[in-house]
This record gives sequence, structure tokens and C-alpha cells, in this order.
Amino acid sequence: MPSDNVWRSGSGEVDPQSRWRRKLIVGETVADASTWLAAQTGLSKQKVKDAMLKGAVWWKRGGKPQKRLRRAKSPLAVGDVLELNYDPQILALNSPQPTLVADHDAYSIWCKPAGLLTQGSEWGDHCSLLRMAELHFQSKRQVFLLHRLDREAMGLVIIAHNKAAAGRFGALLQDNALDKFYLARVKGRLAQEQGEIDFPVDGKSALSYYQVQHYDDATDSSLVRVKLITGRKHQIRRHFADLGYPLLGDPRYGSGNKHEDGLMLAATELAFTCPMRRRAMRVVMPEALLPAWSRQR
Repeated sequence: MPSDNVWRSGSGEVDPQSRWRRKLIVGETVADASTWLAAQTGLSKQKVKDAMLKGAVWWKRGGKPQKRLRRAKSPLAVGDVLELNYDPQILALNSPQPTLVADHDAYSIWCKPAGLLTQGSEWGDHCSLLRMAELHFQSKRQVFLLHRLDREAMGLVIIAHNKAAAGRFGALLQDNALDKFYLARVKGRLAQEQGEIDFPVDGKSALSYYQVQHYDDATDSSLVRVKLITGRKHQIRRHFADLGYPLLGDPRYGSGNKHEDGLMLAATELAFTCPMRRRAMRVVMPEALLPAWSRQR
């Protein structure tokens, strides 16, 4: 685990090849944050700028909430607290690009590719859907994440662009009024063509409905359409693994289901009443974006 030491001005250098976390308290008025951070840590100014741009530097002043500090020439005041979370492996990552499926001003709908995080962490956010959406709109719109997809999964995600939209969509999710449908390819032939799975997840009730779309004898795998009623962590993956039909390519759940193409799970459809326009919406993933494994063979 990284260290959480608090450093003050002039405290010394760090290893640019290892993962570490440092908090620094500003002891003097500073005109250029990147220059000051470079002097305090021993990192090159270019490495500091890169870390700032990628969301690994956090800034806090007084009682204000902590936020990412991206602008290299940001001025600093005495008492400001900067946190640099430095992981050279994370900062070197490149991720696939998402696709904007629909833009409704107050919110947008994206197709997140497999391998892309939905949101970043304290170590950076450059490889996340939320940051990429922010950059797409040239930081002229706020971005609020409403729901998540596993990094290994791909599919549709809604992002709100103002607090009103975020609040209204949050209410939809709270009331289970936003239906989410998935396609998954699982190992084996299910005993029933359709049904429900209600195994608890982490001690909490969880419910998934499924319907078999196709069975492929050549690969001994089934394509299933799933509707989530609850949204527990890894619910679909855990439900089908517990049922004895793990998702193909799942690196965490099941046995004998590894696949070179990765996790075969895609969020392909959303249905809801638009809280802004009060009309029924059904968003389906464009055919061109559907993964090859989701097509019947």
C-alpha cells in the first residue's frame, strides 16, 4: 500500500519509478503549482504536468471540498494542501475510446468499450468514460455519473450534464424505473429457456431475469438476454456463475470459462421515461457497436 505521509515544503525527493502517495502543505505563496511540485518531489516538471493533466493531483483549500488540480500554472496559497497520487503504470495507460450514442443536452448516452473504466480514481481519471466525455464537450458541460459498468464489460451508460438532470435520473434509479438490458454469452446450455435468478449478492437481495436467445453447439455456449431488477456489484456475473453457467471470458467468476476475447457481457438497451421531457425512451446499442460474440452463429 502507498504511504500517506504529509510532507511540508522542502521535504525531499521521491522515486519516479514506484507507486506512492504524498500530501504536501504549502508554506509560501506559489505562482506555478507544477514548478513547486517538481521542486518538492524531485519529479521532472514534465512528469508533474502529465500527472496533473491525468487527474492524479488533488488540491484542497480551507473548508472547500477537495478537487483535482489540472492547470499547471495554478497559483497556491499558504496552507493549501496538495495530494499527489503517483503510479507510473496507471499514468502510462492508454484506453479505447467511447462512442457518443445520443446527446440530449441535459444528458448524453455513451457506449463504453471493454477495458475502459466508468470513472477514475484518486490515481487518475484519463482512462475513464467520465473524463473522456468531459473532454469531448471541451469541459463546457458538467459530467455526473449515474450508473456504472464493470471495466471488463462494454455497453450503454448515461451521463448527466447538470445537477437537475443528475437528481432526476437518480430518482429513476432509486425507484427502479430505469430498465437495463444486457447480452451475455455463458458456458453451457441452460436447463430452462427463461427464468429468474434470485441468489443473494453480498448478503443483499438480488434479482435477474433472463431469456436464452440462442445455443451454439460448436462452442457449447448460450447467448442470453438479461434484465437487471437490482444492481448489485457483479450481479450478472455472479448470478450465472452460481447457477453453473459462468460468463465466457470472466476473469473472476467460474471455472473452465476463460476466453481470449475477454468478458462477454454488454449493456445493450436502456428503457425509461425521460425525466426532462416526460416521454418514453428506449435506447438500443447501434448494430455496428455490438460485439461479434453477441451475434447468433
